[in-house]
Amino acid sequence: MGKQTAEDIVRRAAAAFNAGQADEARKLCEQGLARSPREPMLSHLLAAMLFAQRDIATARFHVENSIHVRPDNAPARLLAGRIARAAGDFSAALSHFDRAIALSPQRDLFVEKARTLDQAGLRAAAREAWAAILKVIPDHQEAAGRLGRLAFEDGELAKAAAHLERATAGEAPASVWFDLGVVRQDMRDHDAAEAAYRKVLAIAPDHAEAALNLGIVLQEKGAPDRAMDAYATAYRLRPDMFGAIAMALTSAPHGRLWLDAEELRRALSG
Repeated sequence: MGKQTAEDIVRRAAAAFNAGQADEARKLCEQGLARSPREPMLSHLLAAMLFAQRDIATARFHVENSIHVRPDNAPARLLAGRIARAAGDFSAALSHFDRAIALSPQRDLFVEKARTLDQAGLRAAAREAWAAILKVIPDHQEAAGRLGRLAFEDGELAKAAAHLERATAGEAPASVWFDLGVVRQDMRDHDAAEAAYRKVLAIAPDHAEAALNLGIVLQEKGAPDRAMDAYATAYRLRPDMFGAIAMALTSAPHGRLWLDAEELRRALSG
């Protein structure tokens, strides 16, 4: 490796990793660390690469080494928080994010903290964190979506709908549209629920739960033929949904009584 500096090795390793040569990149970092075990830049880069490859335990070891040398490096704290969260150590993750926020209060750090509170099941703190983000960034889709989901879980349907409508004002993932569909369905706004579930299926055609719920909504609207089309889609995607489909068909006001399960399977199979 000659007289290469840590910066030289970092540049070479990053270039190799970005070129798809992960093994070469890791080898370069490990060789550099063999010469300089306390070099924080190499430890940080190696941790980032390992984390990208989902080697959580080894990534955590190296990022902690980097932090031990440079405890006030905000990017290292951010990476350490993400790695700790992936390991399920939410307490450590929050500690890293809080330290990073104190060092450099960037917006992405507040989002990472809110995600961690959410994943840790700290609902009140998560709700407060997401609300603070939405107050500063009114069009923050993730914050609006999460607040909508939390409100729905608390039975606050009107509040949930308002947040989720806000989250779907622009491009939104299928999961957010699905949540909106569920809320609108519970509010018995069948037209809005149908539109939301169709949006889910346009984004993610393999979303079996959306197809099932669409069938239920169409059945509630008194459109049994279209409902059967939706149920057939759900059955094709997930044959194990047969029981849920049969129950939906017989329980709704506009349902049909299927006494022969095999006949129903044939109908769903088209």
